[in-house]
Amino acid sequence: MKDKIHPKYYPDAQVVCSCGNTFTIGSTRKTLKIELCSKCSPFYTGERRVLDAAGQVERFRRRYKVKE
Repeated sequence: MKDKIHPKYYPDAQVVCSCGNTFTIGSTRKTLKIELCSKCSPFYTGERRVLDAAGQVERFRRRYKVKE
């Protein structure tokens, strides 16, 4: 292998989630900022989020004048 071509490895890199949760992993970056983690992701928490699908459909129909 060639010398001095590999990035520096940080075995104690800090991961910061937008929910405030932090944990450490090994990475080539010192800090990582993420949007979802296992503490706040609906997949892991089992929490369902209600989407305004009816409102989206009505806006689509108004915009493109789609008739039923």
